[in-house]
Amino acid sequence: MKRRRKIQLTAAILISALAVTHFQAVNASTMNKAKNEKKKAEAELNEANRKIEDIEKQQSALQNEIDKKDAELVNLLVNIGILEDELDDKNKQLEQVTADLADAQETEAKQYASMKKRIQFMYERGDTAMIETLLGSADMSDFLNRVEYVSDIYEYDRNLLTQYKNTVQQVAKLKNTVETEKAELESMQAEYALQQTSLETILADKRSQMGNYDNQLVAAQAAAVKFKETIAAQNQIIKEEELRQKEAAEAARRAAAAEAERESANRAGNGSGESGASSGGSAGGDNEGGSKEPSQDNADSGGGANPGYSTGVSGGDVVSYATQFVGNPYVWGGTSLTNGADCSGFVMSVFAHFGISLPHSSAALQGCGKAVSYANAQPGDLICYSGHVGIYMGGGRIVHAQSTAVGITTSSATYRTIVAVRRVL
Repeated sequence: MKRRRKIQLTAAILISALAVTHFQAVNASTMNKAKNEKKKAEAELNEANRKIEDIEKQQSALQNEIDKKDAELVNLLVNIGILEDELDDKNKQLEQVTADLADAQETEAKQYASMKKRIQFMYERGDTAMIETLLGSADMSDFLNRVEYVSDIYEYDRNLLTQYKNTVQQVAKLKNTVETEKAELESMQAEYALQQTSLETILADKRSQMGNYDNQLVAAQAAAVKFKETIAAQNQIIKEEELRQKEAAEAARRAAAAEAERESANRAGNGSGESGASSGGSAGGDNEGGSKEPSQDNADSGGGANPGYSTGVSGGDVVSYATQFVGNPYVWGGTSLTNGADCSGFVMSVFAHFGISLPHSSAALQGCGKAVSYANAQPGDLICYSGHVGIYMGGGRIVHAQSTAVGITTSSATYRTIVAVRRVL
């Protein structure tokens, strides 16, 4: 009988253990599937996050380019506005000098006509006029005074006519200079228009690229959200399966304990004096812990230092060197101080002589060095205009490659509207 009860108890325990083992096997299959789904979703989430990071970096770089081009366009539009004002002033100046030339030519013509009449009168009367002058004079002194008077009139006419001719030539030369300067401003205006069109095209293209990046970012972020939801769902499944396994193990342990207690009670009821072997079962469970792989964000930081311009060179040194080339020609795009340079090429080559590197662009030179006010300008500073640049000499003067008409020359620093003053020494 005792053997039979022991067999029954052992069978009951084995049945409970098999049931628990089967339950655990089913749960393990569900959990493994959930873990695999979670692992796959985590890999896809990492890829989505990497893609998001790449897109955001590309967006940031593109935005910097857009901001830079926007700043260039704003500066260009400012220069265009200044240039339009200068063209208006130049047109007014041309109208005035044209009117002045017409007046000078008319005055010259009138004076010439008057002188011709007086000369003709004296020529036609000839000796008779001289005799009348002699006979009409009170004495020799009066006669000489009258002769001197006629000579003075003749000399006056000649001097006045010469003066008017000189005035006409000066006004004509001024008109030619104004016309040349106007043509150069119009050429500069056409170049600015081309630059504006180019910048607007570039900006439109870059904003289109930004729109594409925005769409890619939205899609990547949406995918990342789905992967996160998948991971959360699989975590919930794993948590529920772990709880079920614990509950099943606890139920099996309790069943085995209850069966052992019943067997012990039965033995006690039969008056068995045999000592029951105490059996102890240790239930062990594998603790599954999720390991989290730390992610490390590497932030690259970089900074570029603005190149500094500094030497032992003084502004006076620069001015002395630059003025050696006054009288040399102006050549579009040129950089030769002897054979010809344009305004920025002249500045670039002068400073290059002292080992200072500057760009060959009047627009770029507006951003070199540091800004100072015109009131604080010193020799060697750059005086920047719309589409033009010169070197400040001091005393309100600049030396610059002005135009094809006059070449490298000196001028008043305020002969045009000053856009900026930059110190590069």
